[in-house]
Amino acid sequence: MAGPRYRAAAAALLIVEPLDMFTAVFHRPSGVTHLLNEPAPQILEALADEPLDRDALLARLAQNFDLGDADGTAVLQARLAELEAAGLVDRV
Repeated sequence: MAGPRYRAAAAALLIVEPLDMFTAVFHRPSGVTHLLNEPAPQILEALADEPLDRDALLARLAQNFDLGDADGTAVLQARLAELEAAGLVDRV
């Protein structure tokens, strides 16, 4: 059985502004600005076009990032949980 798929919040709900080593993301519905570092902005970017499950997202991100552990799963799961809690990513 496939795991959940994730999607980024609609682009109309976000204002994204790169700031040196961080990316500021203003979430219009909550009125909160989040400061993100890699790979969180790249996760949002990858999920903007289409919902992806964790494995597909991991494969896409692994092309450009070292996600820390042997397969990157723990790092990716932690970032997805943080983005979901912030309202920037939803499970579908």
